[in-house]
Amino acid sequence: MTEDQSPPAPVGLVREAVRRPLAARWAVYTEEVQRLVDATYRVVERTGSLDPTVREILRESGLSNQAFYRHFRSKDELLVALLDDGRRRMAEYLRRRMEAAEDTPGRVRGWIEGVLAQAGDPVAAARTRPFLSHQDRLAELFPAEQRSSAEAMLAPLEEVLRSEYAERRPDEVRDPSADALAVYRLTLAALHDHLRARTSPTSDETAHLVRFACNGLGISVV
Repeated sequence: MTEDQSPPAPVGLVREAVRRPLAARWAVYTEEVQRLVDATYRVVERTGSLDPTVREILRESGLSNQAFYRHFRSKDELLVALLDDGRRRMAEYLRRRMEAAEDTPGRVRGWIEGVLAQAGDPVAAARTRPFLSHQDRLAELFPAEQRSSAEAMLAPLEEVLRSEYAERRPDEVRDPSADALAVYRLTLAALHDHLRARTSPTSDETAHLVRFACNGLGISVV
């Protein structure tokens, strides 16, 4: 082999021999991250604080300092990962609720009711409430991550509106992204008010918010 020639890429059994230890290592790392995330959820839920110490998290997870800093550069980075994880789980939950509805108003209702339901669920409320006082700081420190996780929650609502608007008259111009964002901000504000007050939205309040949103979207509610 000359100096300007690269060695051949590993193939067959050679490639498999290289892949096996790497796959095992990534499996360990994935498990460590999940243990840290789950442990932080438990500490936050138990204490009601978004400022658990790394020592508390490690004690809960049974992992070492080395394991923590292998995956996260700081506690704030772990907390924003926690916020992202929660929002993406919520996005999947909202998507399932919306898929069960028969029409666009029902899907919008499913999204709004699904978000507000967090205030009435003791576990979800306990996990979400501590982020309220720190979300602006985390958003400033991690703007891209904050934007990405918010977009995950917005996606199922925006998809429904985009499909709905595509069937309307060509001269009726609507912006599904802007409209979904408006509904998101309105619903999140109502949720945060209830989380701070430790209350749950009434059925009348939820129904009013759904009607208000649907009227603004130009969607008839039966």
